[in-house]
Amino acid sequence: MSEVAQDNNKGKKKGKTKKMSTRVDFTPMVDLGFLLITFFMLATTLSKPQTMEIALPSKEKVEEKDQSNIKASRAVTILLGKDNKIFYYEGTREHDIDPELIEVNYSPTGIRQFLLKKNYEVMVKVRDLKIEKESKKLSDKEFEKRKDEIIGDKKAPIVCIKGTDLSSYKNLVDILDEMAICNIGRYAIMDITPFDLELLAKKSL
Repeated sequence: MSEVAQDNNKGKKKGKTKKMSTRVDFTPMVDLGFLLITFFMLATTLSKPQTMEIALPSKEKVEEKDQSNIKASRAVTILLGKDNKIFYYEGTREHDIDPELIEVNYSPTGIRQFLLKKNYEVMVKVRDLKIEKESKKLSDKEFEKRKDEIIGDKKAPIVCIKGTDLSSYKNLVDILDEMAICNIGRYAIMDITPFDLELLAKKSL
């Protein structure tokens, strides 16, 4: 609000300009400011931190008899290299023959296409389960339970993720996202081995 104060110069000579002073009252603006702050505090939703669940291996020593052996036909090893490079190979060395190390990328036509093809049966079952849920035949709790059973099938591929010292944290996050997109339920983050480094060295030649 503003108001104009006018002085009545009584008894003075005519012809002189009357002096007028202006005063602005900002009190209503302060009230408006607090009202806006209160409105935005009540109307704005606070952003929730996004987290990623990762099952880390136990530090306890596991006896050899309790270890589960992975069939070479279901084992996939993904190697994270420098400069955002990514490689994968299937199986392991057999009869002194090394598996083929293939270089791909993080695009939908790269490592994702391979994982989708490798995990095709699981993807089909999860898709059918989603259709069943959309038709309101399944509750959210029942859907998650059956989905976990499908992606945890013993016949599904097992992925070993190994990063080199030159790979970045972003590369690890990206490949974990691909695990979720491709419904890979059985994967592990492992230390890279001399055998893996040997394959990478041969690839760079």
